[in-house]
Amino acid sequence: MAAQDDIGAPTPLTSSALAAIRRTSAVDTVRARISLAVDLGLLAPGERLPNVQATAVALDVGEITVRRAFTALEREGVVQRRPGRSGGTFVADQPRRQTVAEVAAYQQDSGRVHRLIDERIVLEVGFAHLAADRLAQAGLDGLDRCIKEMDEAESWAEFHAADERFHVGIARRAGLSSALVMYERVVKELYLYFLPYPMSYLRCSNEEHKHIRVALATHDAALAARLVKEHIAQLHQTMYVGLAHFADQDIDG
Repeated sequence: MAAQDDIGAPTPLTSSALAAIRRTSAVDTVRARISLAVDLGLLAPGERLPNVQATAVALDVGEITVRRAFTALEREGVVQRRPGRSGGTFVADQPRRQTVAEVAAYQQDSGRVHRLIDERIVLEVGFAHLAADRLAQAGLDGLDRCIKEMDEAESWAEFHAADERFHVGIARRAGLSSALVMYERVVKELYLYFLPYPMSYLRCSNEEHKHIRVALATHDAALAARLVKEHIAQLHQTMYVGLAHFADQDIDG
């Protein structure tokens, strides 16, 4: 079942209006996210995209949805597919930009995205504060595995999966099951707007994870909470809603 079947349902913390992307099909959400990442320069010309399976997991859609989206994007001049062992799906060398009309749905949901980020900050800062006192060695070992996977990730799709486990791992160790339900719903809705990011940016993000892990291990609740707040607050600038004006300048220039 396509992920957007749940889009627009209010979270326990918000009663925001129906999301614009609810009116967009599963295939078109993939087209929009890949196209938007290209428009913003997050995906570079000639860059190889993760395989169908990895892309489907990262974008929370079915594999057939990704195949159809890649076919449409190739027809639209955004990507190109190459056969053979060294083949795959790549951003076109000279990709067509601003060709996918469904991108407008993401832009219309800008306010919703920012509200979801703020809700995530409220919840996850509290989780970090509590987890600093309650996180045992087994929990730290789990975070270490996630950090290692992110260090070794070769694509944004692999990184995204480990990143999600890292943050959910902290939330679960706080020991508040009712708040965890709210958090998982907020994150699920926010991830519907997830875009591919350059690995250079994601590597820097993982360095922040390492600092958060140290604060948790030393039981410094105030520091852990502050680092988590700063880490998540960056989404206000780094998600597409914060990059759009820069992309417009690049495209117009």
